[in-house]
Parts: sequence; structure tokens; C-alpha cells
Amino acid sequence: MISDSYQSLPSKPDARARRKLRSVWYLAAVAILGFHCSPKLCQATDNSRPNIIVLLADDQCTYSMGCYGTPGVKTPNLDQLARDGMVFDRHYDTTAICMASRVNIMTGLYEFKAGCNFDSGNLLRRFWQQSYPVLLRQSGYKTAFAGKFGFLVSEEPDQRGVLPEQDFDRWGGGPGQTFYETAKNRSMAEYADEYPHSTLSYGAFARDFIRDAASMDAPFCLSISFKAPHHPVQPDPQFDEVYQGVHFEKPPNFGREFGEHLAAQSKQGRQFERFHSWNYSSDYQGVMAKYYQQIYAIDVAVGMVRQALNEHGMAHNTVILYTSDNGFLCGSHGYGSKVLPYEEASRVPLLVYDPRLPSDQRGQRCDALTANVDIAATVLKLAEQEPPAEMDGRDLSKLFRDPSATLHEYVPLINVWGPKQVHSLGIVTREGKYVYWPFAADGFQAAEEVFDMRGDRLETQNVIADPHSQAMVQKLREYYQSNLNNWRNHGVPFHGYQRFAVIFDPSVSWSSKAALYAN
Repeated sequence: MISDSYQSLPSKPDARARRKLRSVWYLAAVAILGFHCSPKLCQATDNSRPNIIVLLADDQCTYSMGCYGTPGVKTPNLDQLARDGMVFDRHYDTTAICMASRVNIMTGLYEFKAGCNFDSGNLLRRFWQQSYPVLLRQSGYKTAFAGKFGFLVSEEPDQRGVLPEQDFDRWGGGPGQTFYETAKNRSMAEYADEYPHSTLSYGAFARDFIRDAASMDAPFCLSISFKAPHHPVQPDPQFDEVYQGVHFEKPPNFGREFGEHLAAQSKQGRQFERFHSWNYSSDYQGVMAKYYQQIYAIDVAVGMVRQALNEHGMAHNTVILYTSDNGFLCGSHGYGSKVLPYEEASRVPLLVYDPRLPSDQRGQRCDALTANVDIAATVLKLAEQEPPAEMDGRDLSKLFRDPSATLHEYVPLINVWGPKQVHSLGIVTREGKYVYWPFAADGFQAAEEVFDMRGDRLETQNVIADPHSQAMVQKLREYYQSNLNNWRNHGVPFHGYQRFAVIFDPSVSWSSKAALYAN
């Protein structure tokens, strides 16, 4: 019945009315269909390898979705995806800023092995050639990308970079931050009349690619990178009433009083002043309503994707991964924005749905430590490809069979972007988190932070000097040293990354580190 209603939409209705009707219809489809493929729809050509969809939000923290326990938010499609798949509760972006994180996701490499970030340089083509989109296309997959690509590819360090659009079968990507106005995104302009706001235009791109892929005799890999909810704040106006009158609870660690114990270095970047300049301190309700409204539009787009899979008989053989390139502090500890190694900025949502799994392996939550570098390795293993040996990522699908299994003993948390005062290196385990702040000039002292990830996920206490925590502190320092050795032995020899193996060494004097910054 719903399928008939969809097909009977007039071909040229008023654009605003058409957008509203489609949005309402997609949300209704979630509740009625549940996005489980019917036997009739599943008669499409079945490839032995699954189709794969990677959906990436921009700046989405974990406390923005119902499935992560956030009261008041409306994310029905994402919550359904969680019920159908697995929710990961300890998933970290190893660099919590978009350019480097997107490279982490596509290449499966930590930043110091990929050598790419805003303050360093482009991704070299030899690393791009080992990314999941390139390797899957070489293995016979049809590939597509739409949205904010986030980095450029160059042949050598310091050379001009380009977008690798020729490496995809269908391209809807854009340079830089892209635009919320669909018409300004050259590769997406054809969707501007029907979807003037870019978030739903990416849902439409996915819908059309899935429709066309249904007639291909090959599996597909589709990557969609939403601009939302990245600044500037420009929600789709058709959803203005979604959060009207809704009151949002502040997180328990909201406000400057919950950041007094944190390293002075962490307060030197733009993250600190944005608590005020982005109005978390003065208009939390208004700011979060717009933030959640942008995520609501992503949720509708996810509904578009799943409905297209259902309509074209591909839902039974398409794996969906949903995550974000970094989190967002949203006033926790008295900070705004991202970048810092604290939970709200570095820990992000991850949902993985594989319809081929038996029912008892769905709707699970996983407490294992996972990282953004795991996405590439997982996608390749799903496609029956062996990940390159250099990849730092591990196959997440192991956790479907055993959610208590271990993929990583620790995950690094890296920031070498922005003022040198806020450069930091940390590691997180299931038990704790260790962060080292090396800057020690102008009245600053190098600082260490340790947080108990078992009993204090809000990071309200630095237990570095707590006598009852010294066994954990010692173990975390050992992991930190292991990570530093990995950087020293495998960090790229260009874009200035080798100096950070010294800068992040607590045993080296600041005068030696300062000289490296000067060079």
C-alpha cells in the first residue's frame, strides 16, 4: 500500500509540498515496513558479495540519538538501524577533526602513518590507492561517493592536490566544506529544485544510485558524507517544527565548573572560547534544537536510503555502517566544537547493520574498543578482500559473533592541529584514558591526565595522583609508550610528523621540543 502511494506522487507538484510529503512518507515507512525485505522484493539479482553503504555525519556526538539514550531527540530511522544491527558504545575517532578522520576512515591508517591533516598536507596517492573505495572498485564493485570529501590527493608532499572523482563510478562529492545550499554544490545541482537543502539531496543521490545498481551485475559500495550538523548552523527549514517546545537536558558535566581540573593547555584553542561565542552558555536550548534539527534531516535521509534498498530488492544483501568524523563537545566541561581528546569530541556513534546475520546477532550492543580506522578493514573483509598489511584497522564483523571480543588493547587519540599549546597525544583503553600535553612555555607545565573509563566516563576527575589508581596509571603509561614507539618507527617522514615522536616523548626537555617547532 505504501509503495503504491509513493508511486502515485504527482510528477511536478509544488516543490515545498513534494518535499514535505516525501519526508512524511519516509518516516511512516519506517514504522510500517520496519525495512525488512519482503520475499517478493528480494527476487532481485543476488551477488555473493554484499553491497556496502558507509554513511558519515560531520560533528555528531553520541548524545544526539535515541539509541544512545538521549532524551528528547527524534531519530527513528537511526534507532531502527540500531535495533536491526549493532550499537558500538566505545567507538573513537583517532583524530577528532574532519580532514584527518576522513583519511583514517578511508585508508584504515592512523594520522601519523597517513600524514594528512589541515596543518600538514594532502594525502599521497600511494596511500589513497590502498583505500577501501579504490580497492573495492579494483575488485569489481561499482562505487559512488556524495557529499563532503574532506581531503585532496597529491602525488608527492607539497604538491597541489585534487579530488579523486575519477576513482568512482558515480560522483556527487565536493571540495572543502561544501554548502548546505544544494545548488552551490556543482556535482549535486541536479537535485537542487526538489531538495534545496543538501542533506536530503544526498539521500536522493543514494536513492538513485541504488535504483540504478539494482540492474547492475556487480555489487556496489556507496559512501555518503553529510555536511550536517557542521557549522554554519543552517537546518533544513522544512523541519523547523520538529523540536518546537522540546526541552533538552544538559549533560551532567556541562559548564566551566566541570573543566577546572582539566589541563590548562586544553583551554588555549578555539574550543574553549566557543562555549560562549557559540552560545552554549547563554542559549543551550536554542543551540541544541538547531543541532538536533540538522541531525533529524540526516535521519530522514537514512530512511530514504533504506526505503530505496527495500523497493529495489537489495535490502537483504546490503550492509550499512553509520558513524561520524568526530564528536562535538556541546558545552561539556565548558567547551564547544571538537578536536580535544575528551569523550564528547573523540567518542562517536557507530551503528553496523548486516541483514545476512541471524536474528540472535542483531539488536546487540558492543562494549569493545573500536576506532575509525576499523571502517576500512571491515568494508574490505565484507567484500572478501584482505586488508593491506599496513592498515591499523581491524575487522569489526568479528564482534557480531562475540561482542565481548577484543580488537584493540588501546586506541590512540591524536591532535597535532591548531595552536601548539593544544597539541596532545593520548591513548584510551576499556579501563582508562591517558593524555599527555607537552607544551611547557609561557608559564605552562607539561601535563598528564588520567581518567577512569569504568567509573567516570564523564571525565570529572583526573586521577593521575590518586594512590588507588596507580596500577592503572602505570599500565596506561606503558600503552602510551607503545603507541609513541609505533609513531617513531612507522610515522611518515614528511609533513613534519617525525618531530612529534619527540614532542610527545615525556622524557625529552621542552627546550629540545621548542627547537623542533621552530624548524
